[in-house]
Amino acid sequence: MRTPHAAALCLAAALTLTACGAEVEPSGGTRSATATTLTNCGRTVTYDKVPERVVTNDVGITELMFALGLEDHMAGYAMPDDKGDLTGVPWKDAYHKVRWLSEDRLTKENVLDARADLVFAGWGYGFSEDGGFTPDALGKLGIPSYLLTESCRNGRDRTSRGIMPPLDALYADLTNLGRLFGVEQRAAKLIADFEKQVADVRARAPRGAERPKVFLYDSGRDQPFTSGRYAAPEQIITEAGGVNVMGDAADSWTTVGWESVVERDPDVIVVCDYGDVGAEQKKQFLLSYAPLRDVSAVKHRRIFVLDYADLVESPRNPSAIARLGTYLRTVAGTR
Repeated sequence: MRTPHAAALCLAAALTLTACGAEVEPSGGTRSATATTLTNCGRTVTYDKVPERVVTNDVGITELMFALGLEDHMAGYAMPDDKGDLTGVPWKDAYHKVRWLSEDRLTKENVLDARADLVFAGWGYGFSEDGGFTPDALGKLGIPSYLLTESCRNGRDRTSRGIMPPLDALYADLTNLGRLFGVEQRAAKLIADFEKQVADVRARAPRGAERPKVFLYDSGRDQPFTSGRYAAPEQIITEAGGVNVMGDAADSWTTVGWESVVERDPDVIVVCDYGDVGAEQKKQFLLSYAPLRDVSAVKHRRIFVLDYADLVESPRNPSAIARLGTYLRTVAGTR
């Protein structure tokens, strides 16, 4: 895993999230061994028992389990080592406790090797028809799945994702996991804490025409990869006091054209920090890319960096809202 590069993120996360609170309920939960029926991605799914050997794919999904104190129910996680600083988060002990299965995504082989009794992943977050790693394929092996709600396909085409506002997706997953593992009180407290933190930021956010226009830049040079209305950045930007210039895209993560970025003239660009191309390289590309030279964010060098784990559905989302909110209030005050 990478060494720390975002101490401020870690401190904010620690201050925000340490109240996930093993004192609320025993770590093993309180639910009996009876079946639990949940609604997941619009489907009714019944789980016969409390999972004891969960495997997760990616950092946000893994930290949903950790935030609920469910590391004792995990057999491992798959996560590339380019997903940001993991050593300073409130769950660093859980990261050391749970087995790191792979630097790549989950496969049938490492799921079977871990003797998993639940796979928690999502479309684009591990599950894919390419290679046949899907909930249906796992079901044929007798292994149940839970789909990350941010990744739910919405039926507009074969791959478009997103069925509800991003924070609703986060709260839906925390609620479902709370029920499945018998930690409903812990989940409810976590949600209440997040709602309060977001409400506090919202109350101080710029309003009306003062709200800065924001473009989320994930990656891509020929065409930028960004966030539509159903990925976490939509509400991170909105609740922080900005307007997502790509919020009309009925998808979660999607590709757009640079001409649409230029036309919408964002006041701020938020860079997603992950991958082989780091945040500083992305920033220098944006500042030097000729088609963007007249875009307000580039002219005024208003580029704000958030970590990958802030910008996918995860328990870090409220902290990201707070930090971006502070920055956008400064921008609004200088325009």
